[in-house]
Amino acid sequence: MEFLTQVTMRGLSILSTLFVLAVGFGVLLIVVLYFIDANQSRSAVRRNFPVVGRFRDLFIRLGEFFRQYFFALDREEMPFNRAERDWIYKSAKGEDNTEAFGSTRNLTPVGTPIFANAPFPVLEASGPELDLVFGPDCSNPYSTRSIINVSGMSFGALSKPAIQALSHGAKLAGCWLNTGEGGLSPYHLEGGCDVIFQIGTAKYGVRDHDGNFSEEKYRAITEKPEVVMTELKLAQGAKPGKGGMLPGHKVTEEIAHVRQIRVGEDSISPNRHPEIDSADDLLDFVVQLRTLSGKPVGIKTVISSRHWLDELFRRINERGAECAPDFITVDGGDGGTGAAPMALMDNVGLTLREALPLLVDALKDHGLRDRIKIIASGKLIVPAEVAWAYCAGADAVNSARGFMFSIGCIQAMACNTNNCPTGITTHKPHLQHGLVPISKAEGVKNFVERLTKDVNMIAHSVGVDHARGLRRHHVRLMQSSGRSVPMDELYPDKLPQSDR
Repeated sequence: MEFLTQVTMRGLSILSTLFVLAVGFGVLLIVVLYFIDANQSRSAVRRNFPVVGRFRDLFIRLGEFFRQYFFALDREEMPFNRAERDWIYKSAKGEDNTEAFGSTRNLTPVGTPIFANAPFPVLEASGPELDLVFGPDCSNPYSTRSIINVSGMSFGALSKPAIQALSHGAKLAGCWLNTGEGGLSPYHLEGGCDVIFQIGTAKYGVRDHDGNFSEEKYRAITEKPEVVMTELKLAQGAKPGKGGMLPGHKVTEEIAHVRQIRVGEDSISPNRHPEIDSADDLLDFVVQLRTLSGKPVGIKTVISSRHWLDELFRRINERGAECAPDFITVDGGDGGTGAAPMALMDNVGLTLREALPLLVDALKDHGLRDRIKIIASGKLIVPAEVAWAYCAGADAVNSARGFMFSIGCIQAMACNTNNCPTGITTHKPHLQHGLVPISKAEGVKNFVERLTKDVNMIAHSVGVDHARGLRRHHVRLMQSSGRSVPMDELYPDKLPQSDR
């Protein structure tokens, strides 16, 4: 008993000493911080309110967290609200994602799609979804039935386990995976899915020592059976008019090897392809890539006006349809997954709502709609948005952030900091540890299957068999007057009446 008393007293003595030391250290730290803040000149708040002023930065950083989890309503967050994210989370997990007690969505904002249900909906599809064929005249054309696919997200912007999860998941789901501009990594090929190889303005993965395009390296990549098409990126929604941006702290040795750049240096792509100065240069490069690969080649861009499209399509008709790209991926100008200047993300390039109908109509006016397929990309993550894109004239739909949510993204808005808490956009091993690729691949598959099911459910509701049967007259868009207008009144559908 006396021994226990001595041990207890000794322990209390040590604890009290540690407490006094901790308090003393804390006071000393506050004094040091006080003098640092009072004498620095970078922050007026900290200079006028030493130590206390430091809490302002902390509260700013915590504000985003508290708004997301405690204060923001389900439908008011940006860029994607909680209701949209929850729909994907539940779909990826295979859980019930039906809702009770009526819609929580405000249906009155201008542009809100309202689908025109048919008096006699389709009971069940009369046959399988038709194949969508890209480049039928190529040596190796590509066909698919998937209505939702993984948009371009590069290795570097995304982590190794994220790419692995998407590759395996795309294989399970039967959709394609776009590499993004960061080159073709082994992880894109790991799952055995169909891969679209994207060439950005820096030619990552297919560049020589001077950064110029290498035919030899391109041929070696496109000879791989998994690589089914090439996408030549002119612009992307996050930063139209500026090339890709990968901060140096995310350029690891492995990423540098894939991109053929230096470790630890900022990877900044040119704002355009230096060798492409005109529509003719663009068409020449498309033909060159298709000749080298024998596979379909398309372009990705953000649209700002009809003028450039008319010039491009006029040159195609003058030169011959064989010089045309096999597809055009149109991206919305309102932001993407990676780092981007706010001035571009917020203010440059048309949104997909305006750009997609504009592109479709331009192709029809020039008689090229059957020759060139259209892929829509830009904030299409839930069934209604995907169905709208098919009504507007898309042949296929890509999504980036929808698939990020399917593998666990929580919209922490830390993609460019290398501190992504879910391991998706970080290259720190202890954060990547939380992302198990094979497990998350199931989430990708479930998301694709649920979204496909619900988009086709909308199609059946308006009276057509499949998503690709949707037309503009199947959807109405809300106007400022408070009433909706059929989309084909705003953008007349130029299909023959028999095809509507």
